[in-house]
Amino acid sequence: MSQQSEVVFSEPANDTDLFLALFEKADRLFVKKLSNNDRDWARCDNKHQAGVYIPHEHRDGGFFPALHMKTRNDPKADEIRERFFKIVWPQASDEPKETRLVHYTSKGQETHLTRLPKAIFSDLLPASFLVMGRIKSEPEPLYECLTIDSGSDDAAHLTELLALTADFVIGEFDPAGTVEQERELILDFAEQVIKAWLAGEIIPFAAENAAMPNTTDLAGMACSQYLERHGLTALNPFEIRNPGDALREISRNIEWDLFREFQRRERTVALVRIVMGDDPVTVDAAHVIRRLVDELPEIDRLMLSASQQRKSRAGYSYEHHIEAMLAGGGIPYEKQVIIEARKRPDFILPSLKFINAKKSEAETGLILSAKTTLRERWKQVEREKGKRSLYLTTIDENIAGNAIEDMASLGVQLVIPESLKHAKETEYERYENVLSFREFCDSVVAPHIKNWQ
Repeated sequence: MSQQSEVVFSEPANDTDLFLALFEKADRLFVKKLSNNDRDWARCDNKHQAGVYIPHEHRDGGFFPALHMKTRNDPKADEIRERFFKIVWPQASDEPKETRLVHYTSKGQETHLTRLPKAIFSDLLPASFLVMGRIKSEPEPLYECLTIDSGSDDAAHLTELLALTADFVIGEFDPAGTVEQERELILDFAEQVIKAWLAGEIIPFAAENAAMPNTTDLAGMACSQYLERHGLTALNPFEIRNPGDALREISRNIEWDLFREFQRRERTVALVRIVMGDDPVTVDAAHVIRRLVDELPEIDRLMLSASQQRKSRAGYSYEHHIEAMLAGGGIPYEKQVIIEARKRPDFILPSLKFINAKKSEAETGLILSAKTTLRERWKQVEREKGKRSLYLTTIDENIAGNAIEDMASLGVQLVIPESLKHAKETEYERYENVLSFREFCDSVVAPHIKNWQ
């Protein structure tokens, strides 16, 4: 009987897998948060720009191949500098695609990466990413590119691995250096863990040095750091020039850095306790290997809980900071009050009693809902609205114009950080139902605050 070959079915690589593979083999990464023009050429037929804009600092910085002068029939014509080279786009095909990097000198420093696969750009949400890896090879380096949709979990992996801040737009990264930096942070703390374990004090050490604060305390720590950095005594939106940007900095930068450090410590101690136990004993390599194998399910649960912990923190973080800003500005509010069956909005300004009063001024009251990220969750706030004014505040960049129009049709006003209102990477600018947090405080809250109080 002839032997039948075994058939192996495998899942296709997702964008995170592709990014991690590129991260491991590239000696240099170029990452850009795509502007609307960087995406529109793939979605609209009437757009002049046909590709991704590359600033001249990066064009000439050594990551991209050097440009050559194009031969032109008219010797008086403005110079065109260009370079054709091949890029692999694994989301579209395994075959390299010839790409053009072109600099039209008649347009100043304007340079574009063109001849790109339209399919992987056409459906991207605002503020999505282009990730380009340079891979060492002879005689010339190889290039591989991905797009990462800003509304996907893949974007969260990208942001975490490269430690991208909320205001990140463009940059180059050394993958090996990034790994080494994270390794050093872990090893610095690991020395303390080893010392505590050898002394038989790992349990009290964990409680004192590696316990994740609850979301309220963590938010408070982040707020305190912000106030100290900026020389403020309270998170008062009437005294802060750009209160929405302040909320974004606290939640997406300061608190995120604090959270990552606590989680790094928590996981380090937990792994040591899983593999080594709590009591110092003489161990050898065989013991460690057995423990690793035996406790693999527990280690998996630890890593899964870390991912869930990140999502849970994000869900509560922004709400805590909104509350701190309302309190800091002396704005009266009630939090998580049940207004009707199964309706519990984040905040009511100034109170449920006020907005339910049968008086004309009751119409000045409003519902304020806070969502760190929206996706489709903004539709949840519709049932909270009723006949009341509803404002939805977020620090999310990736809301598409059609979703903003849907919100407007339902009477939902969107409140965002000031820097996002006119950003090239967002689609907020042309919609009347979008206010900056500064505009919300000055034109919606301030005129009524005395009456509310």
